[in-house]
Amino acid sequence: MNVEGIISVSGKPGLYKVLGQTKNGVIVESLIDGKKSAISSNSKMSALKDIAIYTSLEDLPLADVLDKIRVKENGAPSIGHKSSAVVLSKYFKEVLADYDEDRVYTSDIKKVISWYNTLQKVGLASETVEASSDESSETSKKVAAKKPAKTKSSPKSAAKSKAKPKAAATPKAKIRTKK
Repeated sequence: MNVEGIISVSGKPGLYKVLGQTKNGVIVESLIDGKKSAISSNSKMSALKDIAIYTSLEDLPLADVLDKIRVKENGAPSIGHKSSAVVLSKYFKEVLADYDEDRVYTSDIKKVISWYNTLQKVGLASETVEASSDESSETSKKVAAKKPAKTKSSPKSAAKSKAKPKAAATPKAKIRTKK
């Protein structure tokens, strides 16, 4: 599942797609209602691609966990995130048998299931991890090939550095005061 450019913002419901940056934060679009808004850089934002779930062996990236839910549900929505803690734990154990029950809390399971249902509703849950990683590596190769080589400083910048010092360029006015 491709979660590139999707973030969760602390204190705000749902998931957001990053559209661009401002000098004070980022511009995002809500995946729930499609509204665009600016999020301050002071807000705690978590990119879904950076989140991992604790397992008994090693941490599993969230994209892989979401893909396992998609495979289990055949692309359909999963159980509701407001189910009881016992039902949620049992469901998550079916999806990811070796998750660390001591470090993965019920609130974490609720978030993962809620995020999957949101991505599924929007239509982003249909891609597989392998396909999205192949596409991203191909696009990064294209971007790397299109970048021009850096050149040395232009002659204009060299001419500016040889200009008169600022103090010599602007004469200071004399101020008269009455005694």
